[in-house]
Amino acid sequence: MLDNAHDTPAQPDRHQPVFNLPRIVVVFAAVLVAVHAIRVWVLSDDQNLWLILSAAFLPARYGAGAETLPVAAAAWWSPVTYAFIHGDWSHLFINLLWMAAFGAAVARRLGAARFVALSAVCAIAGAGLHLVFHFGEPIPVIGASAVVSGLMACAARFAFTPGRAAIADNVHRPVLSLVDSFANRSFLVFVGIWFALNFLFGSGVVPVGFDRAGEAGIAWQAHIGGFLAGLVLFSWFDRHR
Repeated sequence: MLDNAHDTPAQPDRHQPVFNLPRIVVVFAAVLVAVHAIRVWVLSDDQNLWLILSAAFLPARYGAGAETLPVAAAAWWSPVTYAFIHGDWSHLFINLLWMAAFGAAVARRLGAARFVALSAVCAIAGAGLHLVFHFGEPIPVIGASAVVSGLMACAARFAFTPGRAAIADNVHRPVLSLVDSFANRSFLVFVGIWFALNFLFGSGVVPVGFDRAGEAGIAWQAHIGGFLAGLVLFSWFDRHR
């Protein structure tokens, strides 16, 4: 029975934002879009090449004769800066989509400073694992996929807490231990799908887009490196622990 039959239904909040993303995620996304827009619409081919040589991760920088390569000092910063460069718009927007889906929850849980630090660690881990498999190769690695993969692994540590279905509902829930995570069926299905997709794209079964220099490839080892870093190290950054 209604307490007041004359009450009108509550009106929806017309001022509710369509995308309720943490500020650090919005800033990160804006920087990635700005960098790619400048590459595509502002820089010449020579300038674009210089940017790639200065910021992309190049395994050849760590082998014999690395000092003869252009911008040899980039060996110090490129394990992080390569994440800010993308091959084409589709490459960029796919990363932005997954960052919005999983990175937003991680940013809300960690805060901006820890989010940035963890993202940098995932980028470095991705570059490191790629280097193990491609030591000395002259092919540059670009893209935020290692970072996004790491954030997806971080979200998986608390997204499948028993009793809650949505990632947003689990933002402040206790993080699952690694043992409990691998005993969780939903977590295992998520990880299995993630590795299967990386195999499909990395093996060439599913084609990828094109960069200004030609057909792009998938640095799947970098994806796995970022994913493993986020999975294992998330507890060290989690302020709820």
